[in-house]
Amino acid sequence: MGCFSCVRHVRRKPDLGGDMDIRQLATFHKVGTLLSFTRAAAELKYAQSSLTAHIKSLEESLEVSLFDRLGGRIELTDAGRRLLPYAEQMLTLAGEARGAALGSDEPTGALTVGSMESITSYRMPMLLEFFHHRHPALQIVLRPSLCAETCHALRQGLFDLGFLMEAETRHPGVQTEVLGSEPLTLVASPGHPLAQAEKVTTEALRGVQVLSAEAGCAYRELFEAELNDGTGESLPFLEFGTIESIKRGVSAGLGVSLLPTATVADALGAGSLVSLPWAIPFTVYTQLAWRRGKTLTREMRVFIDQTMRFLTEEYAQEPALAPRLA
Repeated sequence: MGCFSCVRHVRRKPDLGGDMDIRQLATFHKVGTLLSFTRAAAELKYAQSSLTAHIKSLEESLEVSLFDRLGGRIELTDAGRRLLPYAEQMLTLAGEARGAALGSDEPTGALTVGSMESITSYRMPMLLEFFHHRHPALQIVLRPSLCAETCHALRQGLFDLGFLMEAETRHPGVQTEVLGSEPLTLVASPGHPLAQAEKVTTEALRGVQVLSAEAGCAYRELFEAELNDGTGESLPFLEFGTIESIKRGVSAGLGVSLLPTATVADALGAGSLVSLPWAIPFTVYTQLAWRRGKTLTREMRVFIDQTMRFLTEEYAQEPALAPRLA
């Protein structure tokens, strides 16, 4: 009798090989990273009832609750937090196993990459063209995102990879590879009062209108801190939605702006903008980032390797930055 009872008990324990399937794990992973059943259902293109059934079946097979329902929001339970990294690893291995079974090493699927406008529009085209021709089965999904948002999305598992442009190269919970220092240029219209100056001082810049990207942009915040340093007041910046709109505003004489050199090279060559001789007292570094400790998929490794190859060469060939202030 005791033996029969023991056998029954063993049979009731969750069988990780049979009771959990990949769909359930994929559903759990999506809900666990987004912490939203509604958003997870939309991204997975599931009916809400199907998604809920996947989670319920997984909880029943494991005999644990994976989420706490707290009014209008959810949180992972302790069991859910322990399971999440294993689910990610199992999904990664499942993808690699599928590729091995098909006898192909060709990267497939989709990678979600967070990136700011200057990287997407001025650094990525050649890289995206390479992936389009060399790895057509791999879809690169670019998500517009500022640096702080990208780091948060990487830590939450919402992005696979992301580009950062910051002075700091160490970020909690995020692994980075520096691609290069990003050259910056202070620009104005040819008719701006500072356009003919042999040297532009920080004090002189405090007396002119500055056009900038939205708050949260790293080089904008460094520039703003430099202009506000020691003044006891916060100088207003005129915010524009995009780099192209900033360039148009500057060329129309509305003010000056500090932008990545790559974004203004054409306008400087055409003469619609001029470079102002201000010694920029800080450096920002463009970095490729992913969540620290994340198991890199074959697709992620290919993207990292090719990004390093293309962009580090590009940065190495660009002119040195302006001299630093003492």
